[in-house]
Amino acid sequence: MLTLDSLRGPQSSRWLSLALLFTLHGALWLGLEHPLARPLLFMHLGFFLVWQPLWRSEASLSRTRALAILAGSLLVLIWLNGWLLAFWVAGLFALVGARIVTFYTRWQRIYHLLMLSYLLAVLLLYLAPQLFALSGLPEVTHNLMDYGLPLLLLLMALLPVERERAQAAQAVDFIYVIMLFMLVVVLVLGALAFMTLSHVNYLTALLGTLSFMATALFILGVLWRPQSVFGGFDVVFSRYVLSIGTPLETWLQQLADDAQQLQTPQDFLHSASAHLADLPWVAGVAWVAEAGHGNLGVSTPHRVELADRDLSVTLFMRASVAPGVLLHLRLLVRVLDHFYQAKRREQRLREITRQQALYETGARLTHDLKNMLQSLFALTSLAQHEPAKAQPVLQRQLPQLTQRIETLLGKLKSPTDTAEEMPMPWLDWWNRLRERYSHREIEWSVQGERASSIPAELFDCVADNLIENASNKRLREAGIRITVRLDTEAQTFSVSDSGSAIPAQQAHALLHTVVPSEDGLGVGLYQAARLALQLGWQLYLAENRPGKVRFELKRMSD
Repeated sequence: MLTLDSLRGPQSSRWLSLALLFTLHGALWLGLEHPLARPLLFMHLGFFLVWQPLWRSEASLSRTRALAILAGSLLVLIWLNGWLLAFWVAGLFALVGARIVTFYTRWQRIYHLLMLSYLLAVLLLYLAPQLFALSGLPEVTHNLMDYGLPLLLLLMALLPVERERAQAAQAVDFIYVIMLFMLVVVLVLGALAFMTLSHVNYLTALLGTLSFMATALFILGVLWRPQSVFGGFDVVFSRYVLSIGTPLETWLQQLADDAQQLQTPQDFLHSASAHLADLPWVAGVAWVAEAGHGNLGVSTPHRVELADRDLSVTLFMRASVAPGVLLHLRLLVRVLDHFYQAKRREQRLREITRQQALYETGARLTHDLKNMLQSLFALTSLAQHEPAKAQPVLQRQLPQLTQRIETLLGKLKSPTDTAEEMPMPWLDWWNRLRERYSHREIEWSVQGERASSIPAELFDCVADNLIENASNKRLREAGIRITVRLDTEAQTFSVSDSGSAIPAQQAHALLHTVVPSEDGLGVGLYQAARLALQLGWQLYLAENRPGKVRFELKRMSD
């Protein structure tokens, strides 16, 4: 097996192209009838096969393919004539011209521009006059072949040699090749038509055709991106190019449908890759990502590896890829990775939401259990210190405590992230609360006689947390007063104490997040505030100053 890499080094493209031009020039200078012309052209074809940018440098040539190329070259040399040589030079001109846009360094561009100038001069000033037997140009063509073009080749050989990038050395846009080939053919035929119709010599006709084509290209350039309301031809052409051979809109629609219908990143990536493998010029797809890996279709020698963040996609093409199609592929993979990352974020958000719901449900049930234990502790304390008063209180409170325990057990069996209202009249709940904390030194105040109902679960949770916090604060600050107030007309419930103010930084975060405290983890008031919001109430710090710290629960306005 022969490889092109064994014949072409990374910096030898310059010398191969010079050998290509020198052998062509020698054959033209000698004439096609000379015995050495065909051997020189055979060497010219050999240099072209090694220099050509159509096949990748790592491509292998089997013996069968090498023999086929050799046989085709011999047949061309046998039937060689001026017309065939003219079309060959025009093809070389188009191929070299299409490669100029891939070079970015100064001397590479200058070298290929000089190479274009040489091929154009050979075609217009030597081959075309001989094909059409134009009189009056022998002296010009002889001076060109004897002095002008050899000096141009010598100048090209003296230019500094720069290393070519691998991608630039192999990239060829066939659209550019076809356009340049047609342009140079139109230039030759246009000059002949101008000469015939206007009855002028060939050089004058050639200059006139060049002027006409330059004017047409200038007008097209102005219309391509004009400074006016008209959008220009570039918008129309870009829209056309983006749809040439690539069903972009269909694939994007399928991608959007998959993003809406599929839940997991793995399923989305597999379905999107299957749609990508259905493209007409894609034979197979392989992908590697954090969500998994897989492959579809078949493997081919023409592979394109693309990566974006943690997604790597390998596309196996049915044929070699042109730069325009490669641009589309990069765009498709980038869009695919964008949707894939969105599905990953969506899955993480679902997991976080599920964990948060479980946490909040468990935390609320834990605090309900804590509040019931506190109520039970208050009843047992009353029974120990004042047995005479405890009997009637126990008879009234134990059924309510039993009901709360049954409700908690039901929530443990079937937990939910939403609260139940459990309505109860204002004054009934108020009397039950006073009895539950009758052994505490608390000032009770009630206003109004409104008969509407309140969510008992919420008010129990808020009252138990606020009263317990105020009682624990009184253990640290002896002698403070605790006041519990209910206003049925204003639909408010408040607990206040005459102790020190809450620090400003802690007060700002209180009720909005978990704030660690000296008596616990600080989640009680946060859970109570969230429960209030779910049921249409608001728990907030109404006053915060030394001697007056008041929390209030009120119904939110519609």
